[in-house]
Amino acid sequence: MPAVTIRNLADETHRALKVRAAQNNRSTEAEMRAILDAAVRPQGRLRLGTALAEMSRRIGLTNADVEVLEQRRDTKPAEPLRFE
Repeated sequence: MPAVTIRNLADETHRALKVRAAQNNRSTEAEMRAILDAAVRPQGRLRLGTALAEMSRRIGLTNADVEVLEQRRDTKPAEPLRFE
């Protein structure tokens, strides 16, 4: 698992992290992981696979429909665009 080093962290910030960690019954390191995780992976983020599955259920798409589409799909590679 990757490790991260944070340099030049203000003393006040480090103290605030330690207080926040204690309030949440976590180590300072665990608190920093929780903060970073919440910042880059928010609860309300769009999950594309979930959104597509929900949309297909809403319109009534079935596995049989997908199989028909796969049978009719052109399997040869697409021709690249030409700008001539």
